[in-house]
Amino acid sequence: MKKFSLVTAIAVAAISATAVSSFAQEWAPDRPINIIVPWGAGGATDQVTRVTAPILAEQLGTDVVVVNQPGASGAVGTQEVLASERDGYTLLATGVADAATYAVTGLIEGTTIDDWHLYLSVANVSVISVPADSPYEDFGQLLAAFQEDGAGITVATAGISSAGGTAIATLGEAGGFEYNLVAYEGGGPATIATASGESMVTTQLAGEQAELIRGGRLRALAVLSDQPLTIEGVAPIPPVTEWLPEIEISYNYFGVLAPKGIPEDVIATLDGIWGESVANSEQLQSYAETAGALFTPAYGAEAREMVSATVVAQACAAVDRGDAVNDPSTIGVDCEAGTETPLQ
Repeated sequence: MKKFSLVTAIAVAAISATAVSSFAQEWAPDRPINIIVPWGAGGATDQVTRVTAPILAEQLGTDVVVVNQPGASGAVGTQEVLASERDGYTLLATGVADAATYAVTGLIEGTTIDDWHLYLSVANVSVISVPADSPYEDFGQLLAAFQEDGAGITVATAGISSAGGTAIATLGEAGGFEYNLVAYEGGGPATIATASGESMVTTQLAGEQAELIRGGRLRALAVLSDQPLTIEGVAPIPPVTEWLPEIEISYNYFGVLAPKGIPEDVIATLDGIWGESVANSEQLQSYAETAGALFTPAYGAEAREMVSATVVAQACAAVDRGDAVNDPSTIGVDCEAGTETPLQ
C-alpha cells in the first residue's frame, strides 16, 4: 500500500481549487435542508460541517440545518440518509473512510463509497495525545509502555471504525502492542475524557484535539503522518514515523455526501457551489489552519480519485484488527495488492 504524504495531499488540493468553472444555479430548494452528522457534537465532522453549512445556505437561499445523530460508529445516521427520499433535502456529513467501509465491518450491508456523490472540504490526521499530567513526555516513552503493558493502557476513541479507532489499530499493528480501546459517542467526548484523565491516551483527529492541546489540557506526542503537523499556536507535532518508520499512512477526508439517485439538477447545483464558493472559502481555510487540518476542496471524479488510498487503508485495517465481517473484495478492495477497483 502506498504512503500518501501531506505534500501530495496539498498538491491535489491546489489542483482542485484551481479547477473551478462558473455555474448557473439549476436547483432552488423551497424548504430547509438537513445535513446529518452521524457523530456527536464537537467532533471533527461536526466542526467542519458547521463551518460549511452557512456557505451552502447562502448560495442556496434556504436554511441548512446540521443534525447530530450518533450511534454504531456513525452507521445509524448514515443509514438514515440512505433510507431517506433522494431529493437533495437530506445529506450526510462524515469521514469518507467511515462511509466507505460499513459493508466490510457489517454495520451497513451492501453499501460502498460509490453510493455517494462526494464533496470534500478538509483532510484530517490523527494525533496521539495524553493528558497534560501524563508521565509520557514523547511517543517513544508511550510506545515502550504499550509494548510492555498495552492491555493496561486505555485509549479513548469514537469507536472501532472511527478515525481514532483506525489510528490506534494501525499503531498497534506497526508497534506490535495491544491496547484497551474505550469507545465514546464521538471524537469530542473521547478527547475531553482523555483531557480529564478518564482515559490515558486518545488517537482522535487533530481538529477534535486542537483547542485542548492549545489550552494545555492535552499533550500531543506525535501525528499519524510522515510530516510534522503545525496547529496554530502550538509547536510542530513530530510525525510518528520518527519511531515507526514503516507504518502505513493514509488520510481521512471529510465533507458532505449526497446519496446517488438525487436529481441531476441538484447535483449540478451542488457541484457549482463546491467548485466556486467552498473551494474559495476563507472561513474553511481559516478553520483548517486553526484545527491543523488540510484544506482539500474537491468533488466529482477528482474527489473519488483522492479518496481511493483511504478506502483501501480503512478496509484492510478492519481485516488486520479482526473487525471485518465481509471480505474487502465486496467493495472492490484487494488488500494483498493494496489496490481498489470501484464497483460502479
